[in-house]
Amino acid sequence: MAKMPPPRAEMSENHDDDELPPELENQFILRLPPEQASRVRQIIRSGNAAMRERLKIDLSPDARHAVLQVDDVSLSARVVDLPCVIGSLKTHDRKTFYKTADISQMLVCSHGITPPLKNVRKKRFRKPTRKLPDGKQSEGGCGGYVDSKDVEKEVKRLLRSDAEAISSRWEIAVDDETKAVQSPACIPGLPVPTEISGHSSSECAVPQNTFRDSSRQDDNQEKDEDEFRDSSQEDGEEEEEDDLERELQTKFIEFSLCEANEGRSSIILEIQKLIHYKEKKLQKIQGKARRQKDLLRKLENLTLKSHFQSELEQLKLQEKQKYEQIIFLQEQLKYFVKK
Repeated sequence: MAKMPPPRAEMSENHDDDELPPELENQFILRLPPEQASRVRQIIRSGNAAMRERLKIDLSPDARHAVLQVDDVSLSARVVDLPCVIGSLKTHDRKTFYKTADISQMLVCSHGITPPLKNVRKKRFRKPTRKLPDGKQSEGGCGGYVDSKDVEKEVKRLLRSDAEAISSRWEIAVDDETKAVQSPACIPGLPVPTEISGHSSSECAVPQNTFRDSSRQDDNQEKDEDEFRDSSQEDGEEEEEDDLERELQTKFIEFSLCEANEGRSSIILEIQKLIHYKEKKLQKIQGKARRQKDLLRKLENLTLKSHFQSELEQLKLQEKQKYEQIIFLQEQLKYFVKK
């Protein structure tokens, strides 16, 4: 007897057991730096059995981070979701295509050189700060914003003026709040009555500031007056020195025309006066040169250093000239004294 075929239900069950369960997604995009990407292409195209040894991917338990190893290089990777599903197609003859998978994720290996781009649009395209009108500034009670271009121009102007300056002054500014906390009274040295001693230090800050500002103004005025006095004194001494040189020249001419004892004594006096003025001038030049040397040791700005160096060389040249003039006058004095 021929065997009866099995029932239809049994056939379907056996058929289902033989088939593998379908894989919902078995492809993803791998994004690598250029050097490692070329290596991975070579490994895949070679098709060697040792491909699993050269290319390894270890996923973390959260399935969001991984470590990719290409030969001896290990790269940290991150699994990101794509904004849309991409269909992967395959062909053998470049005519007929059939779909193999739906790709919705990408494994990104960053090389660590690119800076973080979080809030890059807000940082790059932020609104520029503008200078507020004077009316708005006074209403707000605080200084308005200044345009970045204006700030840059002001900084460049200050740097240019510093580079061109012959000498510069600076002062250490201390916060008024710390001074007010340290000193209970507004002006030191004055007795404070018991009624006023209970007030806060902020009430005393206003007269203290005005007193400090007035003292600074007085100091600046005194410095300006001293500088003007010194410059006018130097100009007067130079004029006297020129007058003495002219008088001495005329007396030399008179003495050469008619030799007399009276003329010789007056010439000796004029030479002594001129030597005295020349020596004073030489001492001032030497003092200036010493100050220039001290400034050169402290300076760090190259432009200022070169400027002060040229001034120092000029002062040395003036010192040499004055020294030669003094030696010449001393020889003349010896000549007239012996005669």
